[in-house]
Amino acid sequence: MSSYYRKPVHQKLILKEFKILMVSIAIFWVVEIFDKFVFNGSLDSYGIQPGSLVGLRGIVFAPFLHGGFAHLIANTIPFLTLGWLTMIQETSDFYIASIISALIGGLGVWLFAAPNSVHIGASILIYGYLGFLLLRGYFQKNLPSIALSVFVAIAYGSFIWGVFPSDVRVSWQGHLFGFIGGAIAAKMVAQEKKFRG
Repeated sequence: MSSYYRKPVHQKLILKEFKILMVSIAIFWVVEIFDKFVFNGSLDSYGIQPGSLVGLRGIVFAPFLHGGFAHLIANTIPFLTLGWLTMIQETSDFYIASIISALIGGLGVWLFAAPNSVHIGASILIYGYLGFLLLRGYFQKNLPSIALSVFVAIAYGSFIWGVFPSDVRVSWQGHLFGFIGGAIAAKMVAQEKKFRG
């Protein structure tokens, strides 16, 4: 009889989640390297341009673009940690939160940010994950979700100030509407799980 080693299910999930996050971060870095050294920063024009029809494409492209390596470095760790916490219950939660946050966040920026500006960065997603994690305990009303919300509030609660105007170089609209998108995603996920019973 032959024997083989089968990885535990939870170990497979952790590896899968790690790969998803690493691939996402790798895309951010590859895009920024090409933007800096091949396109001389011109890719940033594919960000969200409020009120411009062509600027709507930024809803898709903006999260992958950054205003330099300092901006990218500042977003990398929060994306990894909050992204992983978002998928800690189910990997699909990460995809739902990402898509809804990008859509709501991007549309909010396009509708309400100042004309003739360009908005880029993964912070729309980061604030989406923050909104998702802070509100999932309220919507799901189970101990693990509430505990996770409390932990995120303690560890990342100071991020909430980013949804208010402070620095003209920071897209607080992206933060605010990304956060709202994450909250909406949290409600959607809670309703879906309640429906599943």
